[in-house]
Amino acid sequence: MCLAAARPADAKGVPDLKLKDLAGHAQKLSALRGQIVVLSFWATWCAPCRNELPRLSKLNEEFAGRNVHFVAVSIDEPKDRAKVGPYLSEQKIRLDAWVGGDVGLLERFGMGEIVPATLILDERGQVVTRIMGEAREEDVRSRLDWLLNGRQGPVPEKKLKRY
Repeated sequence: MCLAAARPADAKGVPDLKLKDLAGHAQKLSALRGQIVVLSFWATWCAPCRNELPRLSKLNEEFAGRNVHFVAVSIDEPKDRAKVGPYLSEQKIRLDAWVGGDVGLLERFGMGEIVPATLILDERGQVVTRIMGEAREEDVRSRLDWLLNGRQGPVPEKKLKRY
């Protein structure tokens, strides 16, 4: 059974993503259209990912109720996926979490092969920014503010490398 799939990019600019949440329910990226989406690709074994997740959790709380949806997409191997939920709970990370991703998925999203990697999508599902390496709070906040304020001001960089 395949847990992760990404279809070729559609008219909205990114592949649709089909994974499972921690309860085992199917989730689709396309179901989040109409919202700004912050996808954080990470793994339990990745120290920079573990540093980044609390920042994203804080931003998730800061932007609650503002049409922004944060999702932590684990690329842990199938044998390690059972660690994802307990890790997030222990660390008090408050993000939706999906499992079933892999390095190939990162490549299909134009993110390379290194985690952490963060993708920020606008309400139409188009890429605003790809962040390779640890996303800084200001990287994410500035792009979300730009989108939420009607794209006023300078256009943010499309690609950031933070490693």
